[in-house]
Amino acid sequence: MTEEELTVLGNDAETLLATESFTRTINLMVDSTVQSFLASAPDESDKRTEAYAHYRAVVDIVNTLRQQVEVRDQIDAKVNETNDEEEVTTEEE
Repeated sequence: MTEEELTVLGNDAETLLATESFTRTINLMVDSTVQSFLASAPDESDKRTEAYAHYRAVVDIVNTLRQQVEVRDQIDAKVNETNDEEEVTTEEE
């Protein structure tokens, strides 16, 4: 992927993470998963394993979005640093 594509992904991810409905949906999914885990009987290890896998999937989605924002921020920082260096070089001439 190009830096431009990664920047667009980061922007989209940040927008999604900042959306109240997304946050509410993620929280509901986590709560539901925890309740399923806690409501399982001692002999229902498969149900707990499934609940844990579901929880990890939800967490992985959020972490992936955060990572995309971080990559975008690193690209922006690099571009700003390059621009600052070019300004200093131009001023010295």
